[in-house]
Parts: sequence; structure tokens; C-alpha cells
Amino acid sequence: MPNKFILNPSYASLRKDLLDAIDHFDTYEDILGAAERNVIKIVKSDNKKLAIKSFKVPNVINQIVYRFFRASKAERSYTYALKLLDLGINTPFPVAYQICQSTILFKKSYYISELVQYDLTYRELTTDFEIPDHEEILRAFTRFTYRLHENGVHFLDHSPGNTLIKRTNSGYDFYLVDLNRMQFGRMNFETRIRNFAKLTIHKSMIKIMSNEYARCTGEDEAIIFDLMWSSTKAFQHKFYRKIRIKKSIFFWKKKYKTISSDAPI
Repeated sequence: MPNKFILNPSYASLRKDLLDAIDHFDTYEDILGAAERNVIKIVKSDNKKLAIKSFKVPNVINQIVYRFFRASKAERSYTYALKLLDLGINTPFPVAYQICQSTILFKKSYYISELVQYDLTYRELTTDFEIPDHEEILRAFTRFTYRLHENGVHFLDHSPGNTLIKRTNSGYDFYLVDLNRMQFGRMNFETRIRNFAKLTIHKSMIKIMSNEYARCTGEDEAIIFDLMWSSTKAFQHKFYRKIRIKKSIFFWKKKYKTISSDAPI
């Protein structure tokens, strides 16, 4: 199975170590976050902690798509990380990526980045309103999102777990992760505001973000809030409808299997 391994020149001396880390990925036990579709493990190389993300093997159709027509998630993560850094936007430093494929099918892929030490993610803001600097962080995050938009960065997975937050002496640093779904280019007003839709269900947080985004843009705060809130509700409706459909499909599959197993031979 031919592999493609792309390494950041800054890590040229660790090429062999990184290839070995990928080859022995399954043996590492330090897992970062919830290992669901994709698995992230922490490894140490040359006294540096790195995060290796193993992407799930796609279905057969997407194996063909990724083999011939579209860049893999690992490649896009690496490419987009370099682009963000060029724009002055923080993301864990991209170290390397590898894709594994056969003649006609795409299989595994891996993305390696430096491990960033952080204090919290946006998700904690949605669950713990007792954080002392809660509103201050939320306003700083909104200004960060405005800067993304001004730089033409449309982060399609702008969701609670995908922004790491580090407190600093001068305020806060924000790092984007899970980068494989992005678009770059000029964004209109509606697209910018709808980009907040996946972040929180709490109206109080949306009010603060609307207020801060209005300060950044000079646009009408009421208009921003109405669009941000309606976009949030629309996303939630779509999200839970999808879950209900999946549960319904699972129920009928399970019921069909039970009926089939009980049928007389």
C-alpha cells in the first residue's frame, strides 16, 4: 500500500521517529479527548509532546473520492494550519501528515501537530457560568471570531470543542483545532453571523456575543442578535431531527433482526 508522508521542514531531523510513531500508533495509550470517529494520541519525541490524529477509514465511496478527487482530512488539516499561521491565527503547529492508500482506494490517514497546553475550551463556557472571567473570555472569543471573518476564514466546524483557550498576562490566546473543514474568501454579513450557530444554546451568551460583534462591526446589535439566535435555533432543530432519524433507523433495523431471528426455518 503506497504511503504519502509530508513533513514540515522544521521537523526534518525527526522524520524516522515520526514514521515510527505512526507505525506504532495502536500501542500508545495516552488518548486525548473522546475517541469516537477519530482517535488522537499523545506521543513524545525529542522532549516535545505531539498529538497524532488517526482518521477513521471512510466508506467505500469516499475511499474513491479521497483517492482521486479530494484532498484527505489529514492533508487539509496540515494545509489549513499553515494558512492560518500565515494569517497570524493560532493553531497547534503542523508537523506532518501521512495518507495510506491502495491503487484505487484511500485508507488510513494521520495528522501530527504540536500539543498545545491550554486552560479550557469554549465548551466549558457553555456548562460553567461560574468561571470568574466568563464574560471577558466570551467577548474576547467574539473579537477573535471577528478577526477570522476579517481574514476571510470561514471555519465550518466553529463548534464548542474546536477552540482552545489559554489565559495570558495580556488577555487570552485562542487556538483553532479540527481544521479539515474550512473555506477561505470574503464573507458577507449573513454568513458571518450564521457562523456562530453551532456554539451555544444559551440566549444569555448569544446576547453577549451579539453585543460584542456589533461593537466590532458597527452593525445594528438587534439585527445581529435576531439572526444569531434564529440561526442557532435552526441548527439545533436540524441537529436533533438528524438524531431522531438515526435512532428511528436503528430501532427498525434492530426490530427487523429480531423478527428475522425468530422466524421459523
